[in-house]
Amino acid sequence: MNSHNIVVKLVAFIIILPFAANALSKEDAHHHWQETPHHLSALIGTTYTKECGNAFTVGVDYEYRVNDFLGVGFVAEYAFEDMDAYTYLIVADLHVTNSFIVQVGPGVEFHGNHKMEVGRVGLLYEFEMSGFTISPQLHYDYHRNHKSAVVAGLAIGMSF
Repeated sequence: MNSHNIVVKLVAFIIILPFAANALSKEDAHHHWQETPHHLSALIGTTYTKECGNAFTVGVDYEYRVNDFLGVGFVAEYAFEDMDAYTYLIVADLHVTNSFIVQVGPGVEFHGNHKMEVGRVGLLYEFEMSGFTISPQLHYDYHRNHKSAVVAGLAIGMSF
């Protein structure tokens, strides 16, 4: 199976999973952020670039929920294999609904001693199950004067 097929299947999974989850659980007006504004999640996924193909990626995301619409926080990710890249972002999470989130923000990425600016726009779909959140995600990272990247993954989180 080539890397293109893996990316296509992962993206399809990320798009279909929220619909399946909604069919299994009913979303109500209560949301975890109403109990505490702090949310932490861990991501596993893949980062794709034309130069390096797919690289296994892990990350952590912290959000402080300001109100119904806005959360602010940071993202830290590491893409393994040939990519060997650390990405750090300051983000705004725009909660279109309790579950559908648009994430945007600037950051910096390190490849060895090479440092470059990065801008991220991403889509997340978060749903709650037994006090935890599960969030399929798809992000586009723009690098000026360099090839951009697509990050797709699944995050599991909790409020504290």
